[in-house]
Amino acid sequence: MKFLDGQTVGIDLGTTYSAISRINEQGEPEVVQNSDGRAITPSVVLLGDEGNVMVGPSFERISIEDPQRIVEAVKRRMGDKDFHVVYQNKRLTPEFISALILKKLKQDAEREIGPIANAVITVPYYFNDVRRKATQDAGRIAGLNVIDIINEPTAAVLAYAWQRGELGRIDSMDGERTVLVYDLGGGTFDVTVVRYGPTNFNVLATDGDVMLGGLDWSRRLVDHISEQFLRKFEVDPREDPEALLDFGQICEDAKRQLSDKSQVPISVYYQGKTLTVALTRADFERMTADLMQRTRDTLELVMQQAGVAAGDLDEVVLIGGSTHMPVVQKLVREMGGREPSREVRPEEAVAQGAAIHAAILEARARGEETDLGKAVVNRLRAVDTMDVNSHSLGVKITDPDDRTRKLNHIMIPRNTPIPKSTSQRFVTTSENQKRVHVYVLEGEASDPDACTSIGDFRVYDLPENLPKGTPVEVTYSYDGSGRINAAATVAGKSASAEIVRDSGLDGQQADAMETLAAGYKVE
Repeated sequence: MKFLDGQTVGIDLGTTYSAISRINEQGEPEVVQNSDGRAITPSVVLLGDEGNVMVGPSFERISIEDPQRIVEAVKRRMGDKDFHVVYQNKRLTPEFISALILKKLKQDAEREIGPIANAVITVPYYFNDVRRKATQDAGRIAGLNVIDIINEPTAAVLAYAWQRGELGRIDSMDGERTVLVYDLGGGTFDVTVVRYGPTNFNVLATDGDVMLGGLDWSRRLVDHISEQFLRKFEVDPREDPEALLDFGQICEDAKRQLSDKSQVPISVYYQGKTLTVALTRADFERMTADLMQRTRDTLELVMQQAGVAAGDLDEVVLIGGSTHMPVVQKLVREMGGREPSREVRPEEAVAQGAAIHAAILEARARGEETDLGKAVVNRLRAVDTMDVNSHSLGVKITDPDDRTRKLNHIMIPRNTPIPKSTSQRFVTTSENQKRVHVYVLEGEASDPDACTSIGDFRVYDLPENLPKGTPVEVTYSYDGSGRINAAATVAGKSASAEIVRDSGLDGQQADAMETLAAGYKVE
């Protein structure tokens, strides 16, 4: 891991809001404010004229712009090779648009703390390898040296434990603490159980949904108001992009107000017609009950996989702006058996945890060469973190009961502590087989087509007259930095592959995108 000269930061690249943080000289994580004096920046990109790009424009500015030039929730598209936005005759990918957000965070922070070189960027636990690569690419395009990718709930617990003064201090606590993190952001959802002591930090289990977040609650409300408008005026505002954008902003604001009020009035205007409705919190909770049930199901599953009950938890930590909804707090209180903790700020904790993780890595790599004091460096170096893989890793095999069918054979199940290495024996499927083709898969489904293919390799030139059923030894390893190594040995012949999350783009592509991004003026 190479560190460049310059500041090292942690970045929460969120679906609806993003933030950047660093460790100060006193060893405390602090979120660096943007040019508007705010800790968080909306993850909204407005593509203007002549290469002028605005990140985090105001609602007033958005309301007068062409909706086709506004890009929101691009995080949900990370790793989607079919998604792009056409701007100035160029196809902008999700990682490129995300890079514009990162560039804005970087340039605003540099006004406060000086040149930034190195960064840890956060992702939802349930991001697969393709999405993680795209996130890393976004950082590179933005001119950052991405030293690691960290899972958002892990970052949140790091912030929680560090700010309690427990991590890195042997005399700070007796035994270990078990903490559950319920992370409901604008676009993604994760639940994670972590157990930590003064010098160890272990993730026990995790699960989540990259297509579930506060946006879905807001959209449900948009649909409700639009349906009422349609019934009354026989016009559907959802068919007009500008009206849909306007309704979305109004409903988002109403959703937030319902966290503090039992009832709010909602007034919408379209084609000379006005509709005003009184929405109660109870009504809103009923129309989104299925969304809450999805989070409950995940919460139950993770607690079961971690082997913990409500009575085993020392704390339940809420992360993400959407956890301000009272129905969320009620669910977590019921399932976790205790009042949820508010010791960390839901919108800032992930960025702060990323900064702590970045500082740990830098302290290990550079020691006292950092700008931090000796005591802080020693505390950082004392922390040993252990993660788990969020998706199962396996290989494609032929079904022994049906040779026309292929299966995903899982070798490293999800929620396995990493690093992990395992070997299993398979057999050849035909007489005089000349080669063995190993497909490396990521996913839980038994059908390989429902999984993500992340690599493959072949063992060639097998001996003549090799009998059917000859053993094939496959070894699979997964290290803490996300590198997957797979190898196969057949009749003395071997081959292997290393899947490295360095970049989904090759060097030439990344350089070209970085040059293009540098040509855009980001405000």
